[in-house]
Amino acid sequence: MQTSATLDELDHLLVTALQTAPRADWRRIGAVLGVDASTAARRWARLTSSGLAWLSCFPVAVDWMTPVVAFIEVDCVPGRLHHVAAEIAEDPHVFNLEHVTGGRDLLLTVVLRDNAELARYVGFRLGRLDGVTAARTQLATTLHTEGSRWRLDRLGEDQRDVLLGGRPRGGGDRGLRREDQGLARLLAQDCRQPVSRLAERTGLSPTTVRRRLARLDRAGALMYRCEVARSLSGWPATVYLWATAPPDEAARVAGRLIGMRETRLCASLSGSRNLLFAVWLRSVERVQSFEAELCRRFPQLAITDRSVALWQLKLAGRLLDPQGRHLRTVPFWTWDDPGTEAEMDALVARLRSGPDRAVAP
Repeated sequence: MQTSATLDELDHLLVTALQTAPRADWRRIGAVLGVDASTAARRWARLTSSGLAWLSCFPVAVDWMTPVVAFIEVDCVPGRLHHVAAEIAEDPHVFNLEHVTGGRDLLLTVVLRDNAELARYVGFRLGRLDGVTAARTQLATTLHTEGSRWRLDRLGEDQRDVLLGGRPRGGGDRGLRREDQGLARLLAQDCRQPVSRLAERTGLSPTTVRRRLARLDRAGALMYRCEVARSLSGWPATVYLWATAPPDEAARVAGRLIGMRETRLCASLSGSRNLLFAVWLRSVERVQSFEAELCRRFPQLAITDRSVALWQLKLAGRLLDPQGRHLRTVPFWTWDDPGTEAEMDALVARLRSGPDRAVAP
């Protein structure tokens, strides 16, 4: 278990700077924060080595498929919850994994290639995992906002402009191409690797690496996240709220929800509860007052269920301890499992051939 630590104001500023511009060089970051480049780099090294902060990078738009995002509620046999969680945590396409209160034991956010792969995962992976008693799945029909857009907001507008200076903005018309996968995998390991090292490891020229990074930025094909241990963030409580809104009002309500400081995630769902959103609060005691505020601001919104996260075991592909400190990375990528593929193929073959017919004596 890592030792406890605290974050001072410079640490918070540094995290905010990297949330704003995750690949900005240390000289630029130091200039914005009023320290030299070596101090900024040394601070970041201390935070990452102690698991108090970290950076993630993963693809969100690819040009050969449209990934499916789903939320899966899992019920477990008493005494088997953490065994199940440890198994699921190693699945690369499980983006988030949380032990929560309420009408489910675990809440998963998964990203898969299509509905067929989701069906295979739920039916042949979760459905046959020792300790799982039930799994309920909802598709995200629209992801209105997610955690990469959340900021500690410790910097002024002028400071953010300096950090973003020269960064390509808009204009991309394609996502991640197959030829970019090697580069994307390296960025997933460490998104602050310099261009020279990325070029060396991919076998590409530095010019080609810069051009591809610029194109991927313009296309919004890669998502960067700078996270901080929740116990030290000032926003330690995560609450999931399931809600319903009239179909003709749901998009407008979601648009206003994502403007609230506390909103970390907001998604439209495929089921009767057509909205799910996650909020970060200063304390669990704020849950009821926050819901009361929602009722005042959105009278057409009905909260139907809620869960408080007890332990975010996995966040954006990173395994965390109970205090929210980083332990290690499970590289986030697509799911390839020959065992469940074979089982799915066998089921399809059975459906194709029909039931076995008894032979008359």
